Amino acid sequence: MKENVNLILSQMTLEEKAGLCSGLDFWHFKGVERLGVPALMVCDGPHGLRKQEEEADMMGVNESIPAVCFPSASAMAASFDRELLWKVGETLGEECRAEQVAVLLGPGMNSKRSPLCGRNFEYYSEDPYHSSEMGTAFVKGVQSQGVGTSTKHFLANNQEYDRMGSNSVVDERTLHEIYLASFEGAIKEAKPATVMCSYNKINGTFASENKEMLTDILRNKWGYEGCAITDWGAAKDRVKGIRAGLDIEMPGGNPLSEQKIIKAVKSGELDEKELDVTVERILRLISFCTQEDGKEHVFDRDKDHRIAGAVEKECAVLLKNESLLPLKETQKVVFIGEFAKRPRYQGSGSSHINSKQVTSALDAAKGNPNICYVRGYEENGAENEPLLLEAIKAAKEAKAVVIFAGLPNALESEGLDRSHMQMPENQNRLIREVANVQENVVVVLHNGSPIEMPWIDDVKAVLEMYLGGENVGEAAYELLYGKANPCGKLAETFPVKLSDNPSYLNFPGHSHEVHYQEGIYVGYRYYDKKEMDVLFPFGHGLSYTTFCYEHMELSRTELTEDEGLKVFVQVTNTGDYKGKEVVQIYISDKESTFDRPIRELKGYQKVELAPGETKTVEITLDKRAFAYYNTVLHDWHVETGEFVIEAGSSSRDIRLQETVMVHSLTEMPMVFERYSTVGEILATEKGRAVLSPLMQAISLAGGDIQTTDVMGEGTEAMVQAMMESMPVGNLVNFGAITEEQLEQVLTALNG
Repeated sequence: MKENVNLILSQMTLEEKAGLCSGLDFWHFKGVERLGVPALMVCDGPHGLRKQEEEADMMGVNESIPAVCFPSASAMAASFDRELLWKVGETLGEECRAEQVAVLLGPGMNSKRSPLCGRNFEYYSEDPYHSSEMGTAFVKGVQSQGVGTSTKHFLANNQEYDRMGSNSVVDERTLHEIYLASFEGAIKEAKPATVMCSYNKINGTFASENKEMLTDILRNKWGYEGCAITDWGAAKDRVKGIRAGLDIEMPGGNPLSEQKIIKAVKSGELDEKELDVTVERILRLISFCTQEDGKEHVFDRDKDHRIAGAVEKECAVLLKNESLLPLKETQKVVFIGEFAKRPRYQGSGSSHINSKQVTSALDAAKGNPNICYVRGYEENGAENEPLLLEAIKAAKEAKAVVIFAGLPNALESEGLDRSHMQMPENQNRLIREVANVQENVVVVLHNGSPIEMPWIDDVKAVLEMYLGGENVGEAAYELLYGKANPCGKLAETFPVKLSDNPSYLNFPGHSHEVHYQEGIYVGYRYYDKKEMDVLFPFGHGLSYTTFCYEHMELSRTELTEDEGLKVFVQVTNTGDYKGKEVVQIYISDKESTFDRPIRELKGYQKVELAPGETKTVEITLDKRAFAYYNTVLHDWHVETGEFVIEAGSSSRDIRLQETVMVHSLTEMPMVFERYSTVGEILATEKGRAVLSPLMQAISLAGGDIQTTDVMGEGTEAMVQAMMESMPVGNLVNFGAITEEQLEQVLTALNG
């Protein structure tokens, strides 16, 4: 069909073209039977197949086929492992081919603006670079099997509350640096077959009708050639949607949309050539998803269950360890908690997988006679004194205690946000009470996003499993007992308390409007700039071994913005266990004209080292590593100046740094007027040249400002500051220059 797209398009009737622009039913894109164009089946979700063969729904209510649940996106992002994400994608692509699914509706790539978003478990990170890297790898893996993906939800969809009607009010720089950037790299490099628009408005225009997002940026700026589809029920005015760049409305089954398109073409409201562009994209999508590769595809659930466990071992994050882990199998240990027996391994909503083979930590521990289990708490949060007392008694008699805790399903789901970051109080109480009678306490967490930990100082170790997929229990057991070494790193900051979060005063908004007033200061960008204490920083994750960053070298010390920079970091495993470290590269502009974060993640590499082994990690940085989004240029801009290259184990654990001089190739268009300040003018090379002949007179004007009432220590600095902030036109008022000289200065500056 690939070679015949244009031929098929030329043979289609107006009615067939309009029909192709909406789905056949809940789970199928429409085809054109007369011309041999097949319908395509799509299904959720990002970490497993939610294929419904009978009654369909968008919230995971009705039964789907038995499938394998892999770790959620929040867990997989903690792996910082591109190859791992590619492998998960490839495996899901194979499952899709075996089940005749043409498009997998994922990955979720929205930035984590607030820890309260009920769907955060489906998203990768608070950092747009990391989110894009993870999404790129996943999309490439899935599409390597000839199966399409759908990066979602495009755009500024960072909450579940009022998600179908809210207006996300975001300034241009923040949109590009945080929310668009989370998608940009994946769309440019991995070329997902579809991009799914969100329900919400973006600066007043619904995503499904937003030409700026769907055409000006997505297609014209980024060069995207795939299909834009709606989230289920996100379409508004169908004709406006086509003109904005929207291709397919889902779900299908309602003929009203295609009738509106036909009517618009016949009335002249919509040019049929515009419709043809849309239909051609849809035909190319169908062509890609129906290519035969001559292979037999099998959904091997047992094999994929094992893969899910292996993946989770790379994702779990050791948050704290005071010489307690790994445990020894000869120790008498008590497992406490409902999640030890029935782990919470996935979130609720459209990504919910019908897993038939779930391995708990108790299942994995069956061969260990030194482990006993007590329930400890009610999962629904109800207080149960007998369960608590039983747990305390068992804890007193053990050498160590492992408490399996976390968030219940009701607190993390599509369709609703959390109102707080707390675990159920009965679990918090259990941890405190057990820690009062037992000094060796490990907490294993099952949650999709950050929580507050009022008991953090009372326990010796915390192992964050996130929502680790159906084989999370095997992974947890092997990590606890040292059969595997934790190597995950947090892809999001854990604040001490909810009110520390930068979006706290503006989430989830009011009167159908949410203002992103924190701007670019999302996640660690905010906490690091504020020098605020956090519970655990972005990039944090411990190991059973230790790593020494010994040497850092740059491929050059000076470059222009279009020249790449290679960073070499030498790392040695100085401990007794084989382990993996994520070397993180952060960039800082030493002196910027524009407000910028203290540091930003711009590269990383995961490296495995045997005890005593040394390896050199190589990371390449390009222009974007040094750039910020400039709203005058409406593009990315690098300022000439020195940049600090930092290598660290987290955003708060910087081990090495070097400095590089970067030269910009773009001259900023600047228009100076009489209200431009002396400081702004002197900050430019041209401004210094123009004002130099007048500097003596300007200095005298500064002396006039300096009255006899303002003398003493600091006067000189005060005068300089006043002069730099003075509008250049005011120099006329002080007699430093004439009105004619001012006009000459402005003409020279703007000439």
